[in-house]
Amino acid sequence: MTESNVGTVQRSSRAPLGVIPWATLVVSIAGLAVAAYLTYEHFTAGTTLACPETGVVNCAKVTSSQYSKVLGIPVALLGLGFFVGMTALSVPPLWRTSSPWPGRLRLAAVLVGVVFICYLIWAELFQINAICLWCTVVHALTLVLFALVIIRQALLPPTS
Repeated sequence: MTESNVGTVQRSSRAPLGVIPWATLVVSIAGLAVAAYLTYEHFTAGTTLACPETGVVNCAKVTSSQYSKVLGIPVALLGLGFFVGMTALSVPPLWRTSSPWPGRLRLAAVLVGVVFICYLIWAELFQINAICLWCTVVHALTLVLFALVIIRQALLPPTS
């Protein structure tokens, strides 16, 4: 590696990230907080969901339905795992790396996340006939993450 290449590597690793990576980190942390709360509520059978328990908006009905688990794993725990992973993939060093893998993992994760929330929204609307406000926050944050990652991918220069 020549001296000029070393200087280029150092400059590129210190290049400003822009707003999208930081926004992704903030949204991931927000999702982590909501998913942690839903996971806590799931395992403690809490009644502090701060959500009506009658009518269309009924968090208890949604979070205790047969759709609240997939293969025996609580959906809240899956969401927590998703946001832990997205938070880890959104830290600044992983946006600055020259390796393509963090970006690929971010993209794959948000694609899986969006497909999964489509299933959950379908379950809420057409099977459970109730909507969980906390779950809707998770769905919205996942869609925002998806948009941010897709926009950032579109802005990246093509690799050879």
